[in-house]
Amino acid sequence: MSHAAESAVRPEPDQVLQDIADYVHNFKIESDLAFETARLCLIDTIGCGLEGLRFSECARLMGPVVEGTVVPNGTKVPGTSFQLDPIRGAFNIGTQIRWLDFNDCWLAAEWGHPSDNLGAILAVADHLARQGQPLTVRDILEGMIKAHEIQGQLALLNSFNRVGLDHVVLVKVASTAVVSKLLGLDRAQTIDAISQAWADGQSLRTYRHAPNTGSRKSWAAGDACARAVNIAYLVKKGEKGMPSVLSAKTWGFYDVLFKGKPFQFALPYTSYIMENVLFKISYPAEFHAQTAVEAAHILHNQLKNLGKSSDDIKSIRIRTQEAAMRIINKKGPLDNFADRDHDINYMVAFPLIFGELTSQSYTDVSAADPRIDALRAKIHCVEEQQYSIDYHDPSKRSISNALLVELNDGTVLDEVQVEYPVGHKRRRAEGTPLLLAKFERHIAPHFDAARQKK
Repeated sequence: MSHAAESAVRPEPDQVLQDIADYVHNFKIESDLAFETARLCLIDTIGCGLEGLRFSECARLMGPVVEGTVVPNGTKVPGTSFQLDPIRGAFNIGTQIRWLDFNDCWLAAEWGHPSDNLGAILAVADHLARQGQPLTVRDILEGMIKAHEIQGQLALLNSFNRVGLDHVVLVKVASTAVVSKLLGLDRAQTIDAISQAWADGQSLRTYRHAPNTGSRKSWAAGDACARAVNIAYLVKKGEKGMPSVLSAKTWGFYDVLFKGKPFQFALPYTSYIMENVLFKISYPAEFHAQTAVEAAHILHNQLKNLGKSSDDIKSIRIRTQEAAMRIINKKGPLDNFADRDHDINYMVAFPLIFGELTSQSYTDVSAADPRIDALRAKIHCVEEQQYSIDYHDPSKRSISNALLVELNDGTVLDEVQVEYPVGHKRRRAEGTPLLLAKFERHIAPHFDAARQKK
């Protein structure tokens, strides 16, 4: 069988690559709301990273690959004494940020955590600043807004999870684009770097789902940040890109990994994502369950007022969105921390029993209480179609859950429905002081009172 020769003529870069590079290099952010939200996001993300360090599983991953390595003018890792090269620094910062699943969130056809990109942005910016490059906090905020926008717009209509890919591919692409500009790459080099990010090996979602859920999901974003920084530095040294990395027949991203479908876009790149980002404020819980946890707290208090407890519950029905049904509805024994903070049944059972849900609630010690699994077994989830529709509606972007509790004596409590979590844009005024209080809680174990105040 004969084959026609492949054309060696390099095409114009895929439009997706050009649009991202043009946005990074040419779009001026003028939204006060975006900058103010980015400021809150920076505060919150640093706090989440410091809180993550209190867990030994996270702390042991910090530092250089070779113990004792200190890089002159290197990236400093918050909360530690490490001073690393920017690639390893990006892994460290990205890992501590994401460890507890408590930083901001974006939910659409794909979901993810846009502040994960700060692993790459902070690592590179800190290194450059120590070398004398005049960078300001506003430069960081602008990089955040643009990284949020790239990740979020790619996520709006394109579901990577449905083809088994992890959303950290979007962290890698967004971080590569923003870091390229920080490093002084021009438009053409930025296109090359972004193409390298798409060609890089993409992570499977295996580690986020039963029966393989594990702590890799907590360092996957750090890994994506490190890869992004590495790629940007390689292109700075002259590495060329692949102009049709997405669209190339047979060998391109679309054909190999996206069932042949090109990406779709709903909106132009502006500052929409940062302005509408979701903060995790009250609970370190996977975001599709945030409103379910809030409803569980309300019901815990109702039971208390009735002189009842979780022991008096016969059954619980959770009405939820399709995404929650698909990714956080688990039955059977849960193996580890990562398993538990991605099970809506666990995240509802715990506050119904104890009246709280904190990062400590997912530890082996906490999970050993037999009442938790006993109550999990009484919970069943059903998809509420309207919730799924409102979840994707750009004017709403709700994340609704409703809990209906029946007691052993036949009493059925009024269903408790929560449409928008406290971290939603619609509850921003209510959420902002709570977000700042969350930051104060997270820095308190690390600094004395004077330093905290400063």
